[in-house]
Amino acid sequence: MDAIVFGATGFIGRSLAAELLSRGQRVAAAVRNDTITPWLISQGVGTARLELVAADITRPLSGLPEVRDVYNAAGRYGFGLGVREARETNVTGALNVLEWAAALPGLRRLVHISGYRVSAPGGTPDYAGLGAYEASKREGDLAVRARARELEVPLTIANPGVVIGSGQYIGLAPLVEDLWNGRLPALPGGRDTFVPIVTVDYFARFLAEVPTSPAGEHYWVLDDTTPLLPELIRAIADHTGVRAPRRTVPAGLLRRLPRKLTGVDPETLSFLSADRYPTATARAFAASAGLEMPPAIDALRTWADDLVAARFGAASPWLSSYGFRTVAGSRTWVTGERHHPDYVLLHGLPMNADLWAPLAARLPAPFWPPTCLAWDARPPRPSR
Repeated sequence: MDAIVFGATGFIGRSLAAELLSRGQRVAAAVRNDTITPWLISQGVGTARLELVAADITRPLSGLPEVRDVYNAAGRYGFGLGVREARETNVTGALNVLEWAAALPGLRRLVHISGYRVSAPGGTPDYAGLGAYEASKREGDLAVRARARELEVPLTIANPGVVIGSGQYIGLAPLVEDLWNGRLPALPGGRDTFVPIVTVDYFARFLAEVPTSPAGEHYWVLDDTTPLLPELIRAIADHTGVRAPRRTVPAGLLRRLPRKLTGVDPETLSFLSADRYPTATARAFAASAGLEMPPAIDALRTWADDLVAARFGAASPWLSSYGFRTVAGSRTWVTGERHHPDYVLLHGLPMNADLWAPLAARLPAPFWPPTCLAWDARPPRPSR
């Protein structure tokens, strides 16, 4: 096999596997359950060169195929995790992948996916101050670097910003959901808070190129032009036709207030920072590989459309083309065929376009399935 992807059923892992397969590579997907095959098929990606292998990185690895490139996209993400639960994957699991990769006779590169707030020099991770998720990711980052030096493993660490794209419902998504539903009276952080993004498609292409770069590099892969958080939220609000909050609440104040009052998980507050990151090497490598990031605002608008269409993860869009458009002078959400539909579907309030999903495929049309254009009324719920 050309490559193995650990965490292949995750948001980043599956996109990486799709990118490698589209380049004609033979890819082993290390999974516990096969949810990647139907997803790849739904994306139009051929699976003839895909091999599924059972793997549990929390235990020493064996019996896996020999490969040239090893990608570790596995990780335990979540706030409120226990220390043992978080370390099991983010520290022990990361080291198990490295130990297995070190024994491969033809290893070209181990690519470990970390995080933009994680790769910090030295120090002992503060589990009490940071929370189990971020502290375990930092501990894993340090441990992988140290052990790779000991074993002389060709290692590259990729530190992505907040990864966005179709199907991503964590990270910034809950903030966008609160904005859409009118539950965001104030924005956490300050006016200079910088939460950099990167699209999953760009990050997958970047990762696919990494094994050709010099070993030992550590890349911060994020868009330096990402608007500051208040501007980012305002851009999404303008696009979706809702009101953006005008006030901000400093992270220091949020830490002192009860969570029941703020509704903010304390573990998320360390991400509310004005820090900038050393992206020069990643930008230079991307330029040499012919990679170009999409404009941040365009990417955010497209992602916002995806979030609304999928009801923020509660449903799957029943038509693939959707978004906000100006119709008769009004900002309107439409979904489906916009130019020559067989049917235009209009619902009454308080329904939305999901009403038509079971009916649309049964409508008579010259060709099957019928093409439909649906209006969707989704006024944000007022905050209470």
